[in-house]
Amino acid sequence: MDVTMILGTVWSVINSPAGITVMASVVIYVLNKLYTAKPALAAYEGTLIAAVKFAEKAIPDDSANKAVARLDEALKYALKIYEAKEGRKATSVEVAQITESLQVVHANLEGSGQL
Repeated sequence: MDVTMILGTVWSVINSPAGITVMASVVIYVLNKLYTAKPALAAYEGTLIAAVKFAEKAIPDDSANKAVARLDEALKYALKIYEAKEGRKATSVEVAQITESLQVVHANLEGSGQL
């Protein structure tokens, strides 16, 4: 067997439904590990879920760049609640953590069929 044939076989396996499922599972697993490593935002899990669901309803499916628009809308919503509860403006590190957490929550909600 030559290299082209081996790479073609590997590519076929990766692009099969089973391969895509395995890759998606690995990504969700890694995102969950990142999210659980940040217990400081555990108190805001309900807010993050509400932000994701709010953004899903606020941004229509036919809009341009809907994923980016929904993430931006969810981030604005979550930051408003976070800053009101903390009584101060969120730092850039906190904004990044909230953004990552929103992506994890979205993946979990989508994976469980709640969106």
